[in-house]
Amino acid sequence: MQTPLSRRRFIRICAAAAGLPALSLASKSEAATDPVTWRGTMLGAIATMEIHHPDRSEARRLIGASLAEARRLERLFSLYLKDSVLVELNRTGILVDPPAEMVDLLTISKRYAQLTGGMFDPTVQPLWSLYAAHFSKPNADPNGPPRAELDVALAHVDCKNLEISRDRIAMPRGFAVTLNGIAQGYVTDRVVDLLRAEGVAHSLVDMGEPRAIGARADGAPWEVGVADPEVVGRAAAVFPIVDRAVSTSGAYGFQFDPQGRFNHLFDPATGGCANRYRSVTTVAFDATAADAMSTAFSFMPPAEIRALMTDASIERVHLIDAQGAALDLVA
Repeated sequence: MQTPLSRRRFIRICAAAAGLPALSLASKSEAATDPVTWRGTMLGAIATMEIHHPDRSEARRLIGASLAEARRLERLFSLYLKDSVLVELNRTGILVDPPAEMVDLLTISKRYAQLTGGMFDPTVQPLWSLYAAHFSKPNADPNGPPRAELDVALAHVDCKNLEISRDRIAMPRGFAVTLNGIAQGYVTDRVVDLLRAEGVAHSLVDMGEPRAIGARADGAPWEVGVADPEVVGRAAAVFPIVDRAVSTSGAYGFQFDPQGRFNHLFDPATGGCANRYRSVTTVAFDATAADAMSTAFSFMPPAEIRALMTDASIERVHLIDAQGAALDLVA
């Protein structure tokens, strides 16, 4: 049985990771503005919202409306809610008259798959199932699943086999979809759209991926901390952002084995797990792009990443390589 990821991306505004002490990045002047803040979970990840509004009761109403929208989308995209639309798709292989948002997000996912030469692929769920089953066995081979089993799983990984239209979504038997590499960003963007429509000018929304609306109320940029992969509670980098989103993917987010050789970031070409970088952080205008591309870039050398940044609408990439060295790429 699949269990929820502990966290695919360790990027936090207020905390380095779920349940860990906060990384305090707020200035004293900002704290004095007394924003309305919510913290909870969404799509298996820590989620936060901070809204600055002259009417605190209105800010609380907006948080309630935002959470209602996020929960509605979670019921579409979650792998962990047994009655979600995604779970139904994976169980039956078909959705008739699918929700518009499911059509939209899968269409976007296929576009990123094409852009990245398949390095972003929402049909890698069979690989998760294979690795989870392998490492749940007593005395599991520490070298991972046998090559023959990997090849069987890989035969069911290719989003070109997803048929997507407004009337139906279908895929062949044995295929399964995960949206864990993009849904958090998409939900964040939809909440930002809602708040902007309500006139909110200063907010930080994080439904698994953080995105800023404007600057802080005092005019200063928001500060997003990227957790150090090696030291719990310490930021490896801090990005000042205004009207931007940030996403981090790291192999340390979930590991199947005690040695950490096998993780939740799967290479759709080989069936192996990401090991090129300790973490990959992307900065973009919207959280959907940042989310998807932080996953895809986990398998690419810096030159390939740089070549894709403009077409993928990624402004900055922060890499921490396997030796702990940092590299910044700017479009």
